[in-house]
Amino acid sequence: MTAGETTRIRLADMAAIAEAAALLDAGELVAIPTETVYGLAADATNGAAVARIYAAKGRPSFNPLIVHLPNGEAARGHARMEPLAQALAARFWPGPLTLVLPRLESSPVAALVTAGLPTVALRVPAHRAMQAVLAALGRPLAAPSANRSGRLSPTHAAHVRESLAGRVPLILDAGPTSAGLESSIVSVVDGKARLLRQGAISREQLEEVTGPLEIAEDADPVAAPGMLLNHYAPALPLRLNAASADAREFLIGFGAVAGDANLSPSGDLVEAAANLFDFLHRAQSSGRTAIAVAPIPTHGLGAAINDRLKRAAAPL
Repeated sequence: MTAGETTRIRLADMAAIAEAAALLDAGELVAIPTETVYGLAADATNGAAVARIYAAKGRPSFNPLIVHLPNGEAARGHARMEPLAQALAARFWPGPLTLVLPRLESSPVAALVTAGLPTVALRVPAHRAMQAVLAALGRPLAAPSANRSGRLSPTHAAHVRESLAGRVPLILDAGPTSAGLESSIVSVVDGKARLLRQGAISREQLEEVTGPLEIAEDADPVAAPGMLLNHYAPALPLRLNAASADAREFLIGFGAVAGDANLSPSGDLVEAAANLFDFLHRAQSSGRTAIAVAPIPTHGLGAAINDRLKRAAAPL
């Protein structure tokens, strides 16, 4: 964006989709909703456009980006699809699964997207707006979450504007995202599957296809988005496993712990995942000086929620 330009929000109708595709074709950024969170998209084949993502987010250059594709067949033009990767794609694409696969030298994806790694992270999103933009542009999109690096992921168009106002010309608004949690990331290299990031598809669901999954540790080299320890962090101190809070803390509850806002009074982890970032945004804007979060179970999507909270609470 040039000086004086502002960030606009447009409902994601066909006219807005056409404008988004024209901006992307010109090397600009556009914030686009997916079923997980809003993404900050650029033409993945344009290195200068991809660099604008890093600049807008203030993102470390060693943290790779996810490439969004219209369908599974398109993935074959970018990566080696081993049988296990094909099985995962058949089960979960389109949807909130990212596969980290050996990159083909013939892939047109800009090298900056992979942050120098021999692998590429691919996803086929299910959201109609992202699919419409992919169809209109005719090229893959690099699209991390549409927020300043390390801060709360956006589940509403307004969250994007709060974080990136003046850094992106257009935000497509299709309402709140349905999953509210980033994609699960699985690497498949040499026939071996590893869970790099827990997300909107639970480990148990993935293991129905892969069998027992090895889980990457925080100390591992950054092989995929979301593996930095201090990630998804609000601007306030965060305390976990809190049954109560003091006057300075905004308490995010779960189940029987009511709190100032409750992720799911009924203890539904799907509802909690969908509300997580929205409630962290609410807590950050509450006027309190700290945030506390009630205990969250560790099974199913609870594992991904706890992973996000642990990273958010990590010291800077």
